[in-house]
Amino acid sequence: MTPNARQPVLFVGHGSPMNAIEDNAWSRGFRALAARLPRPRAILAISAHWWIDGTFLTGNELPETIHDFGGFPEELYQIEYPAPGDVALAENVAARLADRRASLRLDWGLDHGTWSVLRHVYPEHDVPVVQLSIDRRLPPADQFAIGQALAPLRDEGVLIFGTGNIVHNLSHALGVGWRGGTPTPPWAAAFDADVARALEQHDAAFLVRALSTADGRMAHPTPDHYQPLLYAFGAADDRDAVQFPIAGFAYSSLSMRAAIFGG
Repeated sequence: MTPNARQPVLFVGHGSPMNAIEDNAWSRGFRALAARLPRPRAILAISAHWWIDGTFLTGNELPETIHDFGGFPEELYQIEYPAPGDVALAENVAARLADRRASLRLDWGLDHGTWSVLRHVYPEHDVPVVQLSIDRRLPPADQFAIGQALAPLRDEGVLIFGTGNIVHNLSHALGVGWRGGTPTPPWAAAFDADVARALEQHDAAFLVRALSTADGRMAHPTPDHYQPLLYAFGAADDRDAVQFPIAGFAYSSLSMRAAIFGG
């Protein structure tokens, strides 16, 4: 592959930070993604965990590894993912999103939504990574439109990578699912299936309104883990076949589905 070969778009359900250090079905699934993806020149990551007012990009030459969680084993806090940044890419994206008043910031880095997956996919941390914030003030249609504006980056060798979860009811997962043996509730299974079907059919209208449905409200008490999918899907187009290399639920109600568009 040439450095500027057209890249697919990737969305990954990242789940628990523990997937960064555990050998389980999800971490093995992350590792297997490497064989399905052409090597990118750089990665533009949109993580559920940089969910703020405004559109910003990491402008760090060496982004910090952010441990944005609490109550986990000390081993997890020792993990570093020292991938380089790409200031030129960050500036390029900011220019493309000038109508959103996008700008660079140095007070963020790579949060666990990004590095807990990438440390398995690119363990040598030798692919530059830039993170793009999610503007939580925007309606879903505008978040989808930002993804559309990013689509030309694919032809410049940039992998657009969204990371969240298609179903993310954390209260249910921690209240019931963590005990194990709890079946996936019908609303979670139905929403995951409906979103997968919409992705296969390139049904943007459904995806933009999905959180307003009854199952969508149950699947996402807050929209932060769904919205990276809108950015990623916006960067895909009708020519892109959709594959689901990872599927299933962790803790009963966290969908771990991953989607590759155009791979």
